[in-house]
Amino acid sequence: MNWSFFAILVGMSLVTYIPRVLPVFMMGEKPLPPFVENVLKNVPYATLGALIFPGILLIHESIWFGLGGAVFAITIAWLGANVLVVVLGSIAFVSVMHLIVSIL
Repeated sequence: MNWSFFAILVGMSLVTYIPRVLPVFMMGEKPLPPFVENVLKNVPYATLGALIFPGILLIHESIWFGLGGAVFAITIAWLGANVLVVVLGSIAFVSVMHLIVSIL
């Protein structure tokens, strides 16, 4: 391993670490505004949606499988289920849809 690789590794570590630590030092003990807290609470759901949505459209030859699973997932989430229950429930729903269509 040469020194340029080590320097790049340290540089990349600093570039990713500094933006994560800097807000903690700048904010200190000050609370965040309620709007910012609400936005940050929804970031995991938005990220999950961004990762899942392309798969909804490409899950099967027919787009209806993905859309059916998406509607089912939205319904379960709207009823207040846990994220894990929503994901597993929609997977089960699409699997059952696929099984029914393959039998017919």
